[in-house]
Amino acid sequence: MNTASESAPTQNRWLTEDEQHVWRSYLHATTLLEDHLDRQLQRDAGMPHIYYGLLVKLAEEPERRLRMTELAMNAKITRSRLSHAIARLEKNGWVRREDCPSDKRGQFAVLTDEGAEVLRRTAPGHVAAVRQALFERLTPEQQQALGEIMQIVAEGLQPSDAGADLPWLR
Repeated sequence: MNTASESAPTQNRWLTEDEQHVWRSYLHATTLLEDHLDRQLQRDAGMPHIYYGLLVKLAEEPERRLRMTELAMNAKITRSRLSHAIARLEKNGWVRREDCPSDKRGQFAVLTDEGAEVLRRTAPGHVAAVRQALFERLTPEQQQALGEIMQIVAEGLQPSDAGADLPWLR
């Protein structure tokens, strides 16, 4: 199976009318969904969606801690953006940083008890917002198809070569 970059002609190949409709529907829906989730989390916990995702990832880890580089990779954000987010979460008392004993340059982000409590209180409302905005609008078959499609897109956009230009490597 050829990837789009391998089979793309040297001249512009514009989107068809149907492709343009799909693309614009995707952009419209994802923008509205992200805004919906951000507003819910700002209202309920005073944090944006990306911060909630960081807290969730830390909560899922043994000892509620993860190296900063791994957390950036998981969140698909630059190390600079992660550092800024962790600074804000530290200010709230929800996360703390710890130096890595085996690597003087490395640091861990650690979910505090207060951060775990904020997550525990916020999760039910967030899950309800996700259900209402996405899952309740789709049939089980559509949910499965959407999951499969997004997996294909994600796999195609995440190169495995060492020199890849990925956010968490910047």
